[in-house]
Amino acid sequence: MSASGPYGRCGVLTLALLTAACASAPSGPASTIDVQASAPGPATCPATTADQQAAGVRATNALRQRSGLPPVQANDLLARAAARHACDMAQRGRMTHAGSRSSGPSQRVKALGYAPTVTAENIAAGPFGLDRVLAEWNASAGHVSNIMIPQVSNFGIGQALGADGRTRYWAAVYAAPRGR
Repeated sequence: MSASGPYGRCGVLTLALLTAACASAPSGPASTIDVQASAPGPATCPATTADQQAAGVRATNALRQRSGLPPVQANDLLARAAARHACDMAQRGRMTHAGSRSSGPSQRVKALGYAPTVTAENIAAGPFGLDRVLAEWNASAGHVSNIMIPQVSNFGIGQALGADGRTRYWAAVYAAPRGR
């Protein structure tokens, strides 16, 4: 498909416009980013695969290593929180850090039993696969600032497909547990 096809130049612009980063203390408010990315409706919400989680950890650690930061480890609770939020965004057709119950990333991980000292979240929406989304986050100053939080030690990623069948919603959660 050419660069002027349905996802060519517009797709790059769409991803550039439809990615957002949010970092907060555990009780801090979520970012006010809220973009209608697709029509609301039934979403396809798969669980995060081991391969997706491993790819996210590799991309995150490659960037952190270049700055001398410790690596992150995959965390199943964070992956579940990310997948649930991606699904929530896809069902609403909205790319936002606020969940449908007005929850932010810290509240979502706490609800699953993870007690964070710091929580950050990167989100994206568009017709893009995991490798592309990870590369875009690693090239964006706002997203990199979340990835590079020194205290972060755990990572989880999730995705969902919107009702239109082509808009993929992504969420990545970066956190550190209490008592570490």
